[in-house]
Amino acid sequence: MNKGAANFGFLRVAAVVPPLKVADPEYNAGKILELAKKAVAEGAAIIVFPELSVTGYTAADLFQQNLLLEKAEAALKRIQSESKKLNAILIVGLPLVFEGKLFNVAAVLGRGKIYGFVPKTHIPGYKEFYEERWFAASRDLVNKEIDFAGRKIPIGADLLFQIKERPEAILGVEICEDLWVPIPPSSLQVLNGATIIANLSASNDLVGKADYRRSLVIQQSARGICGYIYTSCGARESTTDVVFGGQAMIAENGSLLAESERFSRSGEIIISDLDLEHLSTDRTRTTSFGESVREPIKKDFRVLTVDVSVKVTPLIKRKIDSHPFAPFNQNERNKRAEEIFSIQSFGLAKRAEHSGIKKFVIGVSGGLDSALALLVAAKTCGLLGLSRKNISVFTLPGFATTKRTKNNAYKLAKAIGASFEEIDITDTCLRHFKDIGHDSKTQDLVFQNAQARYRTMILMDKSNQSGGIVVGTGDLSEIALGWNTFTGDQISHYNVNAGVPKTLVKYLVEWASGQKEFSGARKVLKDILATPISPELVRSHKKDITQKTEDLIGPYELHDFFLYHFLRWGSCPKKILFLAERVFDEKYPRLVIKKWLRIFLERFFKNQWKRSVMPDGPKVGSVALSPRGDWRMPSDAEVRIWLEDLD
Repeated sequence: MNKGAANFGFLRVAAVVPPLKVADPEYNAGKILELAKKAVAEGAAIIVFPELSVTGYTAADLFQQNLLLEKAEAALKRIQSESKKLNAILIVGLPLVFEGKLFNVAAVLGRGKIYGFVPKTHIPGYKEFYEERWFAASRDLVNKEIDFAGRKIPIGADLLFQIKERPEAILGVEICEDLWVPIPPSSLQVLNGATIIANLSASNDLVGKADYRRSLVIQQSARGICGYIYTSCGARESTTDVVFGGQAMIAENGSLLAESERFSRSGEIIISDLDLEHLSTDRTRTTSFGESVREPIKKDFRVLTVDVSVKVTPLIKRKIDSHPFAPFNQNERNKRAEEIFSIQSFGLAKRAEHSGIKKFVIGVSGGLDSALALLVAAKTCGLLGLSRKNISVFTLPGFATTKRTKNNAYKLAKAIGASFEEIDITDTCLRHFKDIGHDSKTQDLVFQNAQARYRTMILMDKSNQSGGIVVGTGDLSEIALGWNTFTGDQISHYNVNAGVPKTLVKYLVEWASGQKEFSGARKVLKDILATPISPELVRSHKKDITQKTEDLIGPYELHDFFLYHFLRWGSCPKKILFLAERVFDEKYPRLVIKKWLRIFLERFFKNQWKRSVMPDGPKVGSVALSPRGDWRMPSDAEVRIWLEDLD
């Protein structure tokens, strides 16, 4: 059993909204420590508290009272002392006097040691904000160290904090308004190596403001390819003129991992695991990220080593999607389906328009993939102002074709309004077997592939006769696994399904069945959706489908999960297995998942030569296998180290 999630790049973090009392540092320090202990008990390695959380943000002119400032320093010393027992980095906000000026700072501390103070850079002085009345900006600093509690401690907006045990975990800090400006400090921090940003905030609530804050945090995590921990002061702040709801968020690379309930009077803790391995992979691939360091706006940073031990846990506190290609939310899934369908149909329309071709040739089997391709062709005809009769549908029954699939192919073509022709390939294949000296009773690879190749030859010849485009039907999952016949169903003039994984094909067909323009096909599409996936290439005495693809190569939901994490994130097999166990544990035993993952890896590596000559087709998502764009791999690469990693 693996030691835990930390071995795969995960780091647990927390954002806290404490229930404070304005201008009562001693009370607030107690609450900070109380909630910090709870977060540490949950395994959090970084715990972020709001801006000025030691005093409260709304102390106003009380910030000019020496007594409050002295009590704030005393409260920080208490937090420092009691943090010796807490194995985590704590980031708290307080006012700090230095060089005859008052700074709004974040104190970064852990295991009884204060590592540095980061002052706020952008001080708001507009509308309901008048911080300029009390605070100086980080750029007003003269010195780089401050004497505090008998030690010289680094101070400045040029500090980054690196966890000794996890060197990939480099923390940058900005405070509230810093995020709202055109070039936030965090943008410079990530370019200098920060992988995690903590934002201590005090952002009051107005109608619609929470949505805007959320978009800021998510977008900054995307631009910085980083983890972003945001927390804002809560409902116990003064309500003299404004109200604070206490919004806390944890985002990663454009995705929101966790968010607090707002307007809680008892305080909030949210916890999630950041995947630093994912961030590193994406930064390496996104070459424009690294090139940004050439911009004229530069800053030299001091990197401080933080000595805390990161707790290793076998559990993950973040959502791992079992079907990463298909959103769980129905509305999001419908929106995604509409967008993909548009990409497919506009791609085919451009190819037809450029070629001066107005006809489409499709082999329709009565299965999901060919159904989707036919629906896309129908949509394309609408875009080009063509009759759907310009679509020539061919169903090509062979030795194992069932009555159900053949009838569904006919019904779908009729419902769509396409022309239809049936050509039985049985006799021709038998003559072919006789020509090459193959026993037709032996249902081996020769027997099966001959059918696939002959079907493709018919489609190509029919396209020559009609002057049309052969529309490909093979999906991304089949391409990844090499589950297609070379010079057979692998070939087409334009493959509209090339970027669509199998688990998403189903949702696209389901979505299309609910569209008004395909209402006449709804009934047959529902039956196609319920039909087992099969190549129908092996004879059986039974009338029903017996050659089921998922029995032969494994469940597509597993293969699509493997494909996503292998290609999108470059995850090692052990990590993929680790994640798959956690999302499929109630459906598949560990040994079953491992078995199909091994088969995925073996097939993926063995079948690159097929992908190297795959036809054109539109990319629809972040995972694609076109040899011209997204995936260049030697056809003879060894799979050994990936299989060994799995063992």
